Amino acid sequence: MKLSKQDRRQRLRFRIRKTVTGTVQRPRLAVFRSNKEIYAQLIDDVSGKTITAASSRDKDIDASKANKVEAAKLVGKAIAEKAVKAGVDTISFDRGGYLYHGRVKSLAEGAREGGLKF
Repeated sequence: MKLSKQDRRQRLRFRIRKTVTGTVQRPRLAVFRSNKEIYAQLIDDVSGKTITAASSRDKDIDASKANKVEAAKLVGKAIAEKAVKAGVDTISFDRGGYLYHGRVKSLAEGAREGGLKF
């Protein structure tokens, strides 16, 4: 039986989520990538709350008219900036079943530049 692309990603996502969890001190940076946009959230899995979020749909990032990889880097910097304001400096990275390259890698690099430690 051949798995669809979505099923394959879902299996990878569940496998990653078995090990990657977020706490108040070290929240999980969850990434969602659609064909057009990219979204990132800092999540505390203990209380089930989103601490902060950023996406390529935010006004300042959308107005920059950057390509998708550059926009992902800006999203990473934005989430890092919001995280530092919220008092978070270390995170665990959840790539959400996506390969760590392209937009996902760019977002992670932007977050590191913004001051987050993985």
